Amino acid sequence: MTQNGIQRGQAITFRIPSDTPDHILRQLQNLKETERRNFSSTIADYVIKGVSQSMAKERETISIPLPKQLNKAQRDWVKHEYSEALLGSILYQLISDPVRSSALLASFNSNALDINEALYLQEYDEASSNQDSEPEIHEDAYPQQESASASEESYSSEEPDTTSTDEDLDNLDWESLSQDISSESESEEDEEVSYDDVLGGFLDKLNQ
Repeated sequence: MTQNGIQRGQAITFRIPSDTPDHILRQLQNLKETERRNFSSTIADYVIKGVSQSMAKERETISIPLPKQLNKAQRDWVKHEYSEALLGSILYQLISDPVRSSALLASFNSNALDINEALYLQEYDEASSNQDSEPEIHEDAYPQQESASASEESYSSEEPDTTSTDEDLDNLDWESLSQDISSESESEEDEEVSYDDVLGGFLDKLNQ
């Protein structure tokens, strides 16, 4: 750093250009009245933002939100030129290869030094989480099916044996059965006739 170089905390004086528009002059006047002692700091912020925007036009820059806030030491480290170059190079490599980026993040989380090993650990963790999410099947989940099968078995056991009934009908002697039926009907007719005879004889005696 040379003696004439600009350093942090150094005061810089500059002249306002003669072709500055009136509305900008009025805005500067309002800032001076409202900020008072902080007017120089506010102007310095505007200067830094303007220089950053001019650099953004020359080089590709992106703004990324961080998961946590930086402390003072981290902010001081980021301000250095070599730190910005290092972070920019790392970020460009990560954007160029997203798969490697996820593997690198897995290595940070698993404390593994090898990228391939870290990627394997990440895949193993995802597989184990998927297995844990699968529902377990218990034996108690099917009591209704077992009771239904048991009722079907009992119903089938209570059904009559139709085959044995058909065989008995085939072996039945129809001629002897018809003779028995005719003999029974004749005996019933004889009994009716005998009843009539007795009743008629009784009535004849009463008439005499």
